[in-house]
Parts: sequence; structure tokens; C-alpha cells
Amino acid sequence: MNWIYKTNKDNSARFVLGTEGQKPLICIGVNPSTAAPDGLDNTLKSVERHATAKGFDSWIMLNLYPQRATNPKNIHSIPDVNLHKSNLKNIKAILKSCERATIWAAWGNLIDSRSFLRSCLFDIIELSKVHNTSWINIGKVSKVGHPHHPLYLSGTAEIEQFDIETYQKNLIK
Repeated sequence: MNWIYKTNKDNSARFVLGTEGQKPLICIGVNPSTAAPDGLDNTLKSVERHATAKGFDSWIMLNLYPQRATNPKNIHSIPDVNLHKSNLKNIKAILKSCERATIWAAWGNLIDSRSFLRSCLFDIIELSKVHNTSWINIGKVSKVGHPHHPLYLSGTAEIEQFDIETYQKNLIK
């Protein structure tokens, strides 16, 4: 297995973690924790399981914001603009390399942990429109309409189409 792994110089941010393949499931969470190749955390083990079970030959984990924090409450209270730009550059490169990519919306209610995370998502949505992607969620959305985080899904949860444009409009309200 060949790993895809991109961090900043001091490893305080992770932009990409995943495996190479022809049909990857691209998962977008809130922020990365300490996971690395050959040292996956429980979230990434769940992503890997779901990707395999749903017929994908690989998986790639991206995040709304790339700062590493084991607890989302420890994410910057004000976004680092350069970190966000680097994140978008890496996401763009991944989407460009994956024809007709499937993006798994998987940030859960954690998107509400920082007000700027919504604008990070909106920038990612714009990138996805340029690259002919389709959005999915796995399992039902939460009571407030957010797609579920991978840790909180049963192994039998089904893929559903995720209407990212309607979701975005609802977030703006």
C-alpha cells in the first residue's frame, strides 16, 4: 500500500492522509488529530473500513481546517489564513488528480465548534464544483442536518447522496 501524506514543516497541520488507488473515497472531516501512515486513529480506521465495505479501492482524509488537535475545542479561535490557503491548495491537487471524485461529508456537529469552519467548507465546496465531484454522507444526517462523523456510524450504515448545495444554503440562514 502506498501512502499519501502531507503535513506542514513542524507537523502541527496535516493536509492529506490516505492511500493511493484508482477509486478513492475522499472523506472530509473537521480537523486532523495525530494519525499518520501506519498509525491510524479510530476515526481513520472507521474511514478505511467504510471505504472498503462500500467498494472503494482507497481512501483519502481531508479536513475543513488542517490544524492538528486531538480535541476540536483546541483549534485556533481565529483561523490562520495561510494554513487555510495551504489546505485549499492540497485539496485542489487531490480533486484534480481524482476524476469524478466521491466526497464523503463527515464533519458531524463539530462544524459548529468554530464559526470560521463554515467558510472553510464553503471554499472547499467551490473547489469541488470545478472538479466534477459527487457528495455523499454515510448514515442519516444528525438532528440539525449535519452529516455524521465516521466514529459514530454503524458498520452497516448506507451511503446516501448528500445535497451539498442545499446544505450550504441552510448553513447560511
